[in-house]
Amino acid sequence: MILDVQFRIKNNPMYQNYLRENSYWYKVLSRNPDRIKEFEDKAKEHYGARPTDKIGKLLSTMEMINSIVSTLK
Repeated sequence: MILDVQFRIKNNPMYQNYLRENSYWYKVLSRNPDRIKEFEDKAKEHYGARPTDKIGKLLSTMEMINSIVSTLK
């Protein structure tokens, strides 16, 4: 694996954990380091770290708070 890819993974604990859980990425990234962006996208999707996931969590929390407030009225 080239050093640039190694540094990107080592500097992000989420990527390290995802790589440990999905070890086939070692082989993929060693053979084709251009796929680092795909790896990062898959890791973010797995851990719900994409902006759309964060917005979805926020909206569901707001709905829950709204239902609790409406129940208390």
